[in-house]
Amino acid sequence: MKYIFTLVLALIATITASAQAFDDYFSNRTLRIDYIFTGNVEQQMIALDELASEEGWAGRRINLDSVPVRGNGDVKVIDIESGNTIYRTSFSSLFQEWLVTDEATQVTKSFEATFLVPFPKKDVFIEITLLSNEGVKQASMRHRVSPDDKLIRNMDKRETAPYEYLLKSGSAEKCIDVAIIAEGYTEAEMDTFMKDARTACDEIFAYEPFASHKDKFNVVAVKLASKQSDVSVPQLNSWRETALNSNFHTFYSPRYLTTNSVHLIHDALVGIDYEHLIILANTDTYGGGGIYNSYTLTTAHNPYFKPVVVHEFGHSFGALADEYFYEQEDHTEGTYKLGYEPWEQNITTLVDFDSKWKDMLDKNTPIPTEPTDKRKERYTIGVYEGGGYMTKGMYRPAVICRMRDNVATQFCDVCQRAIERIILYNTVEE
Repeated sequence: MKYIFTLVLALIATITASAQAFDDYFSNRTLRIDYIFTGNVEQQMIALDELASEEGWAGRRINLDSVPVRGNGDVKVIDIESGNTIYRTSFSSLFQEWLVTDEATQVTKSFEATFLVPFPKKDVFIEITLLSNEGVKQASMRHRVSPDDKLIRNMDKRETAPYEYLLKSGSAEKCIDVAIIAEGYTEAEMDTFMKDARTACDEIFAYEPFASHKDKFNVVAVKLASKQSDVSVPQLNSWRETALNSNFHTFYSPRYLTTNSVHLIHDALVGIDYEHLIILANTDTYGGGGIYNSYTLTTAHNPYFKPVVVHEFGHSFGALADEYFYEQEDHTEGTYKLGYEPWEQNITTLVDFDSKWKDMLDKNTPIPTEPTDKRKERYTIGVYEGGGYMTKGMYRPAVICRMRDNVATQFCDVCQRAIERIILYNTVEE
């Protein structure tokens, strides 16, 4: 009994210390930092665009100084007096995906990026770093932010877009907040958007581990109206005037749907609690995209809407890699190189397999593992060649998985563990 009481006291002390750490350094406000990433394959640069703030902080208040996965970038808030990192987040970006394309060898382009951090009580350094897939530094910058800076745009009185909660499990302080945003829906089509948003929400939480942790999420549907219906499909010479300027044919890949108007997305969400973004495109064209800690963007009226929105959220929320691969060249050619271990938890080159799912393998499982056609064994954990767009030298955990196949009915166990780790990282003190 005495041991249990001691454990309870220790737990209370840990929770209290965590709350004090946040309250010591931060106010209950959000600091929004807009950047421009620019360059080409030879040289990359980061430029600060604007700072803004608004009431409330929907992000995590625990595990402040570390990240669950590396990603391709890192943002740190650093206490000037002590030099300690007091908040940190990781991310990937469309800019870094573009750097491995042929176009990046021929032209210099710029891409928008936005990051949300808790609003500091005193002057801090913000340090942002871009990393290649191999973990090599591409660009970095450090800039000072003062909470008294008159040029931090105050967004408190901006008009808030109409919204409706689809899932409300608790306060923004305790839950992970996901915003589902309308793109290419006119004012007259908002009933259709709400139906699509509910479908997306229901489908995501039909999958483990989201189903078991549904009580840790809030999901809000944001009724952002566009002037025109549908979204831009350049390969069909169809350009539409939509709220978030999304378009297919990103990197000249017909099915890759993205937007570079990242600052505009965050402008549209003023006054709404959010951490993760799902953008639904009002079109039946097949495609989508998902970028870790940036956004999911997927089509709502294609027959594959349900599996694709879950797959893309696996990227943007779960930091998972694609497990499929191509026999022919694609815009993803060159994304990964052999000789190093990718940071994503669901693919491996075997360079550092101990850091991946080796602990989940049956001791008799051969490495590599031969794939099986037996339906009941297709989700069995192994080391199957082919993944991360590569047919040779890259390995995935299962024959099929939501991160590989539209016919998959679940995430494999490795992907489930990776997603659960991120859920718990954001909601349970380590």
